[in-house]
Amino acid sequence: MRKSDAGKQYLLIFGCALAYLGIGFLVQNSYYQLMMTLVLIWATMGLSWNMLSGYSGMISFGHAAFFGLGGYTMTIAFVKFGITPWIGIPLGIVVGMIAGVIIGWPTFRLRGHYFALSMLAYPLAMLYVFEWLGYQEVSLPMMREAPAFYAQFTDQRIYMALALAMLVICMIISMHVERSRFGMSLTAIKQNEPAAAAAGINALKWKMLAMMLSAGMGAAAGGLYAIILLVVTPPTMFGALVSAQALIMALFGGVGVFWGPVIGAAVLVPLAETLHAELGHIIPGIQGVVYGLAIIAIIQLAPEGIYWRIRDYLASRRGAAAPPAMPDLPSETSRTAVAPAQVHRLPIATAETLLRLEGVSKAFGGLKAVDGVSLNVKAGTIHGVIGPNGAGKTTLFNIVNGFLLADKGSIKLGNTELVGLKPHEVCRHGVGRTFQVVRAFTRMTVLQNVIVGAYVGAESEAQAESLALEALDRVGLSGAQAHAIAGGLTTKQLRLMELARALAPRPKLLLLDETLAGLSHDALDDILAILRQINRDGVTIVIIEHTMHAMVKLAEHFSVLDHGKLIASGPPAEVVKDPTVIEAYLGKKWMDRAKDSVA
Repeated sequence: MRKSDAGKQYLLIFGCALAYLGIGFLVQNSYYQLMMTLVLIWATMGLSWNMLSGYSGMISFGHAAFFGLGGYTMTIAFVKFGITPWIGIPLGIVVGMIAGVIIGWPTFRLRGHYFALSMLAYPLAMLYVFEWLGYQEVSLPMMREAPAFYAQFTDQRIYMALALAMLVICMIISMHVERSRFGMSLTAIKQNEPAAAAAGINALKWKMLAMMLSAGMGAAAGGLYAIILLVVTPPTMFGALVSAQALIMALFGGVGVFWGPVIGAAVLVPLAETLHAELGHIIPGIQGVVYGLAIIAIIQLAPEGIYWRIRDYLASRRGAAAPPAMPDLPSETSRTAVAPAQVHRLPIATAETLLRLEGVSKAFGGLKAVDGVSLNVKAGTIHGVIGPNGAGKTTLFNIVNGFLLADKGSIKLGNTELVGLKPHEVCRHGVGRTFQVVRAFTRMTVLQNVIVGAYVGAESEAQAESLALEALDRVGLSGAQAHAIAGGLTTKQLRLMELARALAPRPKLLLLDETLAGLSHDALDDILAILRQINRDGVTIVIIEHTMHAMVKLAEHFSVLDHGKLIASGPPAEVVKDPTVIEAYLGKKWMDRAKDSVA
């Protein structure tokens, strides 16, 4: 995070907090004082939900579990052991974070709606457990002799000040997470987890850290809420409405940004509470009606929340949404000007084997997608993998890359066995990867997309940015294009961006899955020139491609797959004449064209 940007955000946070505090101390009505405190508590709960679900995309319906544990931990510590809430709330935060780890470990194995529904089960289970334990209704005793020590104040505005301090702390934490490697990794996981894993991001590690922070924030809100209510019950602490309100605040204001839940709470809580005060006797539970209507409205008008709707509108007014024009790419000759210190050059086409596959097999039920494939990729070469659709090419890449576990066989990168490693671990050993369908982080800029790939090889934010800029320069996307939003790029720009992301950590081996697909003739020639230069810089390339005339020009060695088996391997001039290859893939008309191309 840049210091200037951080400074502006700090000024905005503290300016808003001081303004809110000033207004709060001018309010004399106790009901409105309570309402202003509730805005802050539910904003904190929204930040708690946003820390996990907003940034990582793992939607949670069960954040009441952490809210309730924070409230009950503080209350039981107070009632049973006489522990002051000043200690009880931090104790509740610790309990909440431990619960986050315990809940996250099994639940992160699930995806999509299965994860969301499984999270819903935890607060429901805790509700019944606390009722069974006899904590149906626990009141905090009044401690008249030492009210400040036990956080019992007659002036409700003090609670508002405490809630405001809690919210400011959570906002600052969220701001730093959002603008750090942590937040960038979570956003990458949210937008495309396979691409994030291929770029070296350990998804489980970052999601677990997000769960712990999220749980701690939720527990803090629950502890303070219990002090204000002076009584806790399982439905008020673990009820479905608690989880729903946390989710709604973030969805309404804007997910994936720390201002979103604050905006949501500032709009919805006063509206719901005011209507409840005026119409609650006529329409019981009108708060639920308000939240329900808010969700319907936001889905229809601004699916990502008010913040993003306004930001996108302002960006479109400034013309920032349109991608910059694509400048002419540097010629193949001029690209050799990259400083030798910036790239790790290796001998071209050495006799050393970089990647060795021996008897690799993978079956899905009765279908053998990869059947006993053995091949060697020499260091410094461009190795083409070809074959008809369904031949097992991408499956083979997924096995090498760690997305799929081989049923049998060995895969070695140098002397390192890759079988059994996860994608982020394979990346750390020097394997970059692009995908058949471009996997971009569409809400990020081009530079941010590539920085995500650079993290695995960088020790600091500055080094990651330097590596990313170097990679963008190597593919011709430097300058103004680096700050374009990825969601507005052309196919060619997306392919180059993904290639730069794979290059950013300076890999030994690049796995390119149909990088040339969907390109015009001119764009194809440009990217071929870039790939040749990358190879000359010492990066070994294994490429899957159906554009045969381009492959014959690019690759030095072909391996041909058909129905999961390796049916031919050798120089392109020999492979394209192989009758088995012609029958399986190329067709008889290819032979004459291949002779001309090779000649």
